[in-house]
Amino acid sequence: MSMRVRTTLAAVLVVAVALVVGAVALVLAVRGSLRDGAESTAENQASALVAQVDAGSLPASPGTDPDNDPDDPDDPDDPDDPDDPDEDDEEADDLVWQVHDAAGRLVAASQPLAGRLPDRDGDAVELPGGDHPYVVVSEDTDDGHVVTVAVSLEDVDETTAALAAPLLLGLPLLLLVVGGTTWLVVGRTLRPVERIRQEAEEITGTRLDRRVSEPAARDEVGRLARTMNAMLARLQDSRDRQEQFVSDASHELRSPLASLRQTAEVAHTHPGAVPEGELAEAVLEETVRMQALVEQLLALTRAGEGRAQAPREDVDVDDLALAEARRAARSGLVVDTSGVGPGRVHGDPVALCQVVRNLVDNAVRHAAGRVAVAVSEHGGRVHLVVDDDGPGIPTADRERVFERFVRLDEARTRDAGGSGLGLAIVRAVVTGHGGTVEVGESPFGGARVVVDLPS
Repeated sequence: MSMRVRTTLAAVLVVAVALVVGAVALVLAVRGSLRDGAESTAENQASALVAQVDAGSLPASPGTDPDNDPDDPDDPDDPDDPDDPDEDDEEADDLVWQVHDAAGRLVAASQPLAGRLPDRDGDAVELPGGDHPYVVVSEDTDDGHVVTVAVSLEDVDETTAALAAPLLLGLPLLLLVVGGTTWLVVGRTLRPVERIRQEAEEITGTRLDRRVSEPAARDEVGRLARTMNAMLARLQDSRDRQEQFVSDASHELRSPLASLRQTAEVAHTHPGAVPEGELAEAVLEETVRMQALVEQLLALTRAGEGRAQAPREDVDVDDLALAEARRAARSGLVVDTSGVGPGRVHGDPVALCQVVRNLVDNAVRHAAGRVAVAVSEHGGRVHLVVDDDGPGIPTADRERVFERFVRLDEARTRDAGGSGLGLAIVRAVVTGHGGTVEVGESPFGGARVVVDLPS
C-alpha cells in the first residue's frame, strides 16, 4: 500500500471518528436540552396545580365543571370558544396531569386515562394507549394530595430526528470531500519526491556525476534533494579516490615488476651473463620494495577503515617515540629526544606505533644530519612533534603531502625507499583517533610535523 493511500485512509479515518463523535455529542446535547425543557415545563405545571390544590380549589377536569354554562365564554365545552381545548387535541395530549387524594383516589385529571400516571420523577414513560414517551413529575400538596404531570417528548424526538437526518446524509459526503482533497494534496506533495526517486534510480555507478533536481522551495523535499546530491558528491569523490588509488598502486607496482621481469629475461636469455649473487641481490631488492609497498597499502586501507575491530587501550606515546628514536639513531644521524615527556592516549597501539614510525622514517629520509622528537601533554591533549634539518616542505605543498603517492622529490624519494603513503597513513590514523596533524617549518630549517591527539 502506497504512502498516498495510507495517508488518505488515515485522514478519512481520523476525520470520520471526529465527525461521528462530534455529531453524536451534538445530538445528545440538543436532545438533553430539549428534554430538560420538557421536564421544566412539567415541574412548572405541577407547581401551579399544587398551589391551586393548597388554595382549596381542585382544578377542573374537562367535562366535569358543575357550573357549566353554555353562555359562559370560558365554558370548556363551548364549541365557539376559541380556547376550547377540544379543538386542539394534539396540544392537550402534550401535557397530561392527574390529582389523587391521600387515599389514592383520582379526584381530578386533564383527560381520562386507563390507570394512574407513574410516580417516577424525571423518568420517560409510555402512557397507556400512547405512541410516544412522556417525562413525569410528581409533587405532594400540604394535605396529602399527589399531583402528577406528564409532558410529551414527541417534539424532542422529532427535533432530534430532524437534526440527525442531515448529519447522517452529510457525513459520507464530507468524508468523500476530505478523502479526495487529501488524495490530491498528498499526490501533489509527493510528486517532487517521486521525481527525485526516478532521477536517483537512473544514476548508476558509472554516472555518479549526475545530480537530482532541487526544488526551489526550502522545505523538507528541498532538503531531501540537497542531502541526496551531497551524498552523490561524496560517493563520486570516494569513487574517484578509489580509482586514483588503484591507478597509483598499479603504477607503483609496475616499476619493481618491470625490473624483476627484465632481470629474469636477461638471466633466461643469457645464462651465466649475470652473476648469481648480483641476480639474487637485484631480485631481493625489488621484492623488498614491493613487499614494503604492499604493507603500506594494507596499512593505509586499515587506517581508512578506522580499524573498527582493533582493541583500544592506553598507549604511552613517549615510549613509542623513544623506541623509534633509538632505531633511527642506527642510521648515523643525531636524534634528539630531550623534548620527550610523558604522554598517554587511548587508542590502537599498532596504528599509533605506525604513526610514530612513519614520521620518524620520513624525517630520517630527508634529514641532513639531525632529527628531533618531542612529546608533551597539557590541556587534555598529547602533542607529538618531529623535526628534521632537511630541505623542508614548501608552504604550497604542506597539505598535498598527506595525499596518497605524493612525492615532492620523485626520484630521490623513490631511491630512498619511500612509497608516498607514509604521511597519508599518518593522517588517516590520527583522524580516526580524533586528532589532527599539520606540517610546518622546523627551527632546524627543515620540516616539522605536529600531531595533536586527545589524551
